[in-house]
Amino acid sequence: MVFSDIFFIYIFLPLFLLFYFAARNIKQKNVVLVIFSLAFYAWGEPLCVFLLILTSLLDYTWGRFIDKYRGSRKAKIGLACSVIIDLGILAFFKYRGLIVTAINAVTPLELTVPEVTLPIGISFYTFQSLTYTIDVYRGKAKMQKSWGKYLLYLSMFFQLVAGPIVRYSDVSREIENRTVKISDFSEGLTRFIFGLGKKVIFANNVGAIADQLLGFDTAPDSVLAAWGGVIMYTLQIYFDFSGYSDMAIGMGRMCGFHFPENFNYPYISRSATEFWRRWHISLGSFFRDYVYIPLGGNRKHQMLNILVVWFCTGLWHGANASFILWGLYFGVILIIEKKWLLKALDTLPRIIGHIYSLLVIVVGWTIFYFTDLSKCGACMKTMFGAGGAALSDPVTESALKGSIWLIIAAIILCVPVYGKVSEICEKGVRRHPAAFGAVSAVKLICLLAIILVSSLLLVGDTYNAFLYYRY
Repeated sequence: MVFSDIFFIYIFLPLFLLFYFAARNIKQKNVVLVIFSLAFYAWGEPLCVFLLILTSLLDYTWGRFIDKYRGSRKAKIGLACSVIIDLGILAFFKYRGLIVTAINAVTPLELTVPEVTLPIGISFYTFQSLTYTIDVYRGKAKMQKSWGKYLLYLSMFFQLVAGPIVRYSDVSREIENRTVKISDFSEGLTRFIFGLGKKVIFANNVGAIADQLLGFDTAPDSVLAAWGGVIMYTLQIYFDFSGYSDMAIGMGRMCGFHFPENFNYPYISRSATEFWRRWHISLGSFFRDYVYIPLGGNRKHQMLNILVVWFCTGLWHGANASFILWGLYFGVILIIEKKWLLKALDTLPRIIGHIYSLLVIVVGWTIFYFTDLSKCGACMKTMFGAGGAALSDPVTESALKGSIWLIIAAIILCVPVYGKVSEICEKGVRRHPAAFGAVSAVKLICLLAIILVSSLLLVGDTYNAFLYYRY
């Protein structure tokens, strides 16, 4: 089940909210949330829910063990067991093909890759569970005495399959006690609807164009097809992932949880360094706090530490050479910026930084898109005029012209337009309180329009892929 699904929007979510707010106290609300979360997760893959429950039980137990023997060697052993088991489970389900290939390459063995379903969201909830045991060991989080509450933390369906990666310390107080004000519910619902519009209206439609233009056999039909396809994918992955993050944060807010922001208009960045402070913020902060800093951070072996982090970032996205290459590509770019380029960019006009940043980002998404590196190379050659392809072709022109207003709107929404409009409206209402009703009516009409258009598109659309669904 995904958030951008008619059944989820009109049956599962309303039914959950009905039971959730009918519950009389926090204990009952937590029970309702756990039941619906496990049902949500088990909807498509019933057996995988037991792996989630097992992970929660193991790390809950390790957390108690670490707390009991705090400061001793046993606590270190407990933490090591938690990390090894969690990463071992993740490696088996996600990287078994890569591991078997490596073993076969260096030994006479001819092992076969076992066919196992990849559990949805395993990378997200594994990292979340690791933050708990590590933070308990570091003394940054209190040990959770109730396994049911820990299961609640790990299984919350709002952000289970797509993030943001929520640390236990971020929500521990709200697991124990939380309230939902009308303003919280309203803001959460608004955030959910905007996220739904990002996903269904924008990501799905530009994604269909990207697949059409980049679905070639040997090389793109033209330079325009290559650039057009990659730019459409650049828009798709932002609206797809940030839309899901908005929906997750919105649903959490509706139920009294305040999840961290995961995106902050990344395409307005002036460097790759700034881009990665704005894109998938929760993943970046995870690798910073749990990998980069423990390795030495800025104090020693900084350049090596950056490469290790970005190798891990690429590997986290998938056991494929293209993901690893994508991670190392950004690792090298960030090292170049840190050593030389950032100072130069600061002296140049801002527009130069924006153009440079967008070029680096688009090339990066080109590597990310193709699992076949030969196709990636062919696309790159065509993009930069080395493939001998025509500048344009009728099919690409038709595809782009037919969606020109959608593309323009998508590009505009990549910058903080909504925030500026909201700020202007708030200032206007403060100066002229009588305008509050009119502003509220316009906002309500916009939200209803997004819901209506999204619903109509979902009813008749066969393209509703979610790019981060199995990361």
